[in-house]
Amino acid sequence: MILWEVLGSLLIGVAVSYGALRWLPERYGQFRSRALTLATGPVAALFGALLGHSVLGPGRIPAVLGVALGVAVALLSLLLRQGDQPTRRSATA
Repeated sequence: MILWEVLGSLLIGVAVSYGALRWLPERYGQFRSRALTLATGPVAALFGALLGHSVLGPGRIPAVLGVALGVAVALLSLLLRQGDQPTRRSATA
């Protein structure tokens, strides 16, 4: 059972990181490094699967893969750099 969780989370991580590199920069900004992004997705998904398996227990593969997806998306979102947007300044600064 754990083998399917590992393989599934790796596939989720690769798909999320590749999809983020392909579609997100058009709207939200640029990633810091392509290699870092491609490595972060699977590692974050594996960590999420380990965390989900530890909390939920064995036999809940869809829930564990959902946790892996959530952790991978959350950690990849931290790698985004903001685009060239004007900064707001307060009147008191």
